[in-house]
Parts: sequence; structure tokens; C-alpha cells
Amino acid sequence: MGRVACGASNPVVLYVSGGNTQVIAYSNQRYRIFGETIDIAIGNCLDRFARAIGLSNDPSPGYNIEQEAKSPGPKQFLELPYVVKGMDVSFSGILTHVEQLAKNALKEGKITKADLCYSLQETLFAMLVEITERAMAHCGQTQVLIVGGVGCNKRLQQMMADMVKERNGELCAMDHRYCIDNGAMIAQAGIFALQHGITTDLKDTSCTQRFRTDQVQAVWRAPTAWKHT
Repeated sequence: MGRVACGASNPVVLYVSGGNTQVIAYSNQRYRIFGETIDIAIGNCLDRFARAIGLSNDPSPGYNIEQEAKSPGPKQFLELPYVVKGMDVSFSGILTHVEQLAKNALKEGKITKADLCYSLQETLFAMLVEITERAMAHCGQTQVLIVGGVGCNKRLQQMMADMVKERNGELCAMDHRYCIDNGAMIAQAGIFALQHGITTDLKDTSCTQRFRTDQVQAVWRAPTAWKHT
């Protein structure tokens, strides 16, 4: 869906949502996972943080964090745990840290909600930009496509765009309608499968909640591989 909507040819994909955080690149009919979270997804981290500081779920916790982070007025950047392990990231430690700050320093008036939101966004997104850039270098790609609900965040898009520009590349940010959960992406995958003779009788169908991205054979794409740089 992202390739169609953005006109991207063969991008490195940053998949960021409430249930997933992965850096992916296509090769030989598989979407290969180069890096991912080793604990909780970034969307889950943001949702739990929003609850900890009392932000509303309307329209979404992540959106309200973004608005708080860019609210007018000076903000102090708080040093938070930055955990990148090779190509993987970890968010549970930073979540615990900001929850403790919310319980103590925030209640004592030493910091503000805006300080926390701003610092958390900058730290989390810097981690994602770092591992995405490594995947670009490894695959020799010049395009990055951001998908998933967290991909709606304008600050994440800006930080990624800055990195991609330095590499003379192109950022493909998805339309927000297709970043969040939607039936169009499921229908498109079904159409592609049907066009290539892949069908399943209704009685044999089931749901696999933890079906990994790289388990699916993308028969609708040519079996091409990346070139290392």
C-alpha cells in the first residue's frame, strides 16, 4: 500500500505502530527484518506514557503527545535512556524512566508535561532514525517509507527527512488514512494473492496474531535482491 500511495520503488520501510516496531527491506520475495524492538512496540510505549501523565485518548495518545511536545514556550531536554543494540531497539527501560519522572519530578513541579513529551519523542525517534540509516547503507537504498500509526507523527517524519536528505535520498511518508489500521491494506494483499493463485477455503482460515512480517512470501513482487554498498 505504501509503495502504491507514495510511488516508492523499493524503499527501506520503517514500520511503527502499537504492536510493531521494525525496519524492513525487500529481497527475494520476502520483507526482511533488519531491526526491531526487543521488548515493547513504540506505539505501546507512547500509549502507556500518555496514561502515566494523564493525557487523553481522544483522538489518540500519540497525537496528544505530539501536540504537547510542540506547544509554545521553552522546554528543557531531559536525558533519557537511549538503547540501540546493533540493529534492534528497546523501549521498556525508557518507559520506566519517564514513568518515574512523572511520579516524582512532574508532581513536584520541577519539569512539565511538555518537557517529558518533547524529550521522549526526540529520544525515541532518534533511535529509529539511527537504525533506519544503517539499513539504508546496508541495502544501498535511497528511499525510506514510514508506515504504521506512529508514522503519522510529523516530528518523526521531519527527523527522518533530515537524515534521508543528507544521504541524497527521498522520504515517502504515508497518507495518515493508511498509516492507521484500515481495510484497504488487507484488501490489497488479498487481491495480490488472488491474482497469483493463492486462495484459502473459508473453513481453513484462521487468525495468527503474532504472524511475522518475514514469514509471508510476497509472490506478487519480482525476486530481486539488494546490493550492498
